Amino acid sequence: MTYLLQVDFKMNGPFGDEMAEAFTDLAKSINEEDGFMWKVWTENPETNEAGGIYMFETKETAEKYLNMHSKRLSGFGVTDLNAKIFAINSKLTAINKGPIN
Repeated sequence: MTYLLQVDFKMNGPFGDEMAEAFTDLAKSINEEDGFMWKVWTENPETNEAGGIYMFETKETAEKYLNMHSKRLSGFGVTDLNAKIFAINSKLTAINKGPIN
């Protein structure tokens, strides 16, 4: 069963192309995490929020990543992290063209 990790937090930028440039190395490093499948990066400059939706192969790998990522974000000064882990219903998700195995 696959697991989705939803993360969001307050951030004062950068956003858009500047965000892409600033976090390219971070994005590449995420690909190397155990059990990582994919990520959608999220941002809302109007509300100063950013985050992502991640897919992991197991609940354990999602939890491991969240623990590491929480510490990393804390080091960046993020104090209001919201995070949730959900199991994926792959049969229903497939009907709606969700990108899972």
